[in-house]
Amino acid sequence: MRLVLSWLREFVDINAPAEEIAATIGLRGFEVAAIEKLAGGDAVIDFEITANRPDCLSVLGLAREVATAFVLPLTLPSYDSDAKVRLARLPTGRSDRIAISLDDEELCPRYAGAVADITTGSSPAWLAQRLQAAGVRPISNVVDITNYVNLELGQPMHAFDLARLAGPEIHARRARPGETIRTLDGVERKLDGDMLVIADRDRAQAVAGVMGGADSEVTAATKTIVLESAYFKATAVRRTSKLLGLKTEASSRFERGADLRAQVVAIERAVALMEQFGAGRIVGPVIDCDAGAYAERTLHLRRARLAHLLGASVADPDVARILASLGMTVTVTADGWDVIVPSFRVDLLREADLIEEVGRHYGFDRLEATFPAMLAPAPPADAGTTRDHFVRRILTGAGLSEAITFGFIEEKVAQQFATETERERIVRVANPLSAKFDTLRPRLVGGVVDVVANNRRHGRRDVRVFEIGTRFTTDGETRAVAMAWTGIGSSEHWSGSTREVDFFDAKGAVESLCSAFGVRATFAPRVAEPFLVPGQSASIASGDMPLGSVGQLLPAVADQRGLPRQDRVFVAELSLDALVKARGATFDAARPLPRYPFVVRDLSIVVANALPAEIIRGTIQAAANNLPAPLTATTIFDRYQGKGVPEGSVSLSLRLTFQSEDRTLTDAEVQQSFDTILAALVKTHGAVQR
Repeated sequence: MRLVLSWLREFVDINAPAEEIAATIGLRGFEVAAIEKLAGGDAVIDFEITANRPDCLSVLGLAREVATAFVLPLTLPSYDSDAKVRLARLPTGRSDRIAISLDDEELCPRYAGAVADITTGSSPAWLAQRLQAAGVRPISNVVDITNYVNLELGQPMHAFDLARLAGPEIHARRARPGETIRTLDGVERKLDGDMLVIADRDRAQAVAGVMGGADSEVTAATKTIVLESAYFKATAVRRTSKLLGLKTEASSRFERGADLRAQVVAIERAVALMEQFGAGRIVGPVIDCDAGAYAERTLHLRRARLAHLLGASVADPDVARILASLGMTVTVTADGWDVIVPSFRVDLLREADLIEEVGRHYGFDRLEATFPAMLAPAPPADAGTTRDHFVRRILTGAGLSEAITFGFIEEKVAQQFATETERERIVRVANPLSAKFDTLRPRLVGGVVDVVANNRRHGRRDVRVFEIGTRFTTDGETRAVAMAWTGIGSSEHWSGSTREVDFFDAKGAVESLCSAFGVRATFAPRVAEPFLVPGQSASIASGDMPLGSVGQLLPAVADQRGLPRQDRVFVAELSLDALVKARGATFDAARPLPRYPFVVRDLSIVVANALPAEIIRGTIQAAANNLPAPLTATTIFDRYQGKGVPEGSVSLSLRLTFQSEDRTLTDAEVQQSFDTILAALVKTHGAVQR
């Protein structure tokens, strides 16, 4: 809401500069977007108004806040001819010029209208300048008046050319099946039966609360108008605005909740402005169709509850002054106050809301910092939260940075990063905010890939990120972690050359995470994920339990996500639920340092080139059960093909570490265990010792 300072001063006699007003109101919960200086000493303060305060989408609403904050009187619109903001005192009743009917009192409980003869022309310079400063383009005197009243009082208005209506009648009704309307922006729009329209005898002339129709718009040839000032149900306007893709000054106010008692006042203000500079005069009374939907709301504010929630005692006179200055009627009771909520404050629904109002204008900065009394021990931490913190600590220690992305994604992204089975279980959002957020993510990997792409667009060459989050399918929710890498595999240093990140960097991070959970992960080269490069990817499991996958992102997919063509991106995703399940009950968070020495033996063997190293590790692990010298670690530290090694074979050098928890191992025990492992490799894989 752009507040013009000279306009504000018609309601509050304040001499403070724009910066002081902005700072003071900012402390009351209104974020200031910008301050703009205008010619002649005027200024505009651009306030960010939250969705729960539609009353402040007006000069009067913000003036009420300024008057309360600076303890100044507020000048309300008056019938006095000398008033700064004047109203025209108008009779109400039936009119022989126009008939108005509420055909749908649920969506339109109040509708006021009046007929006026006008002389179209340009608006006075002061009015046009104020509209321009507030961000509204001046059009003509009558249209400008409706826009001016909307900004000043927060009550949207519209004017119809009476001569262009089909018969002197107006109906607030729902749209008919297949009905269309050409709105003021020149677009033909199809309506549905849940949309409210303002219609004449034959057809719709406006989309209620959103935009008027082009067939009855006011032009230079217009002689007589019907001024409209109505209340439309907020949810209906919000739905219509979204379906039609129309966001207007009117819809932004109606969809938050308008004032149900401002309709006639808005017409009186518009007529006073018309009379002020000769734009027209009213013909006949104001027709006020009121279904009686307004119910006065009274809240009780307890003195003790106010002090408890604020943590400070506010003097009774200050409480009464603040609430009264904000437009409420306050009556003192034995334990506090009875407060009648004004019709324009749709956000005040309970006692806590009144306490917030007192706290805002008393000054949150005046409340002393106090610690609440601990009346009970803190509940134990949720197991899932503890697990996520643990994962976060492991991965940040591995050099990755945490990312947080939306749970809502685009359906084509969900399809792109899902298997055939998962695609059948994708959850689509019934009422998405936009086409970019129409699906709940079945995988996290798409989000971290987009994070990498965003970092690359901003010039970051080396990116390592992870995200912990929830995945959604029709079968339910699961918790997972996804990772992504691109760039160099290790930090640049003068002492050595760098290398590009590869599959084994990603695999190593996954192994570190699994090891931290006490889970022995195995990697198989066959994966179901269609977005990974064959031969540069692997499925991850613990025994028979699948954990996830790791591998290089397909270049075609990387290109579609906006990554540079030369980038090699590696990704991984693991189910945290499966990881915890695989861990079992034997997991120890910490283990004592071994008391007895370890023994290392190196073994070089020649095996078939196509034999995965993971299979060799599995054979060694199986042979190591019940050995006299327990095997605690197996590392492949060299791989060689070339002279001295038969074609189709490869030489692998393995380092076997033996260690016992209860004794020092003998050479005989170590040799026996070594021979047993070698025999298993020879028998199972035809290995030849070098």
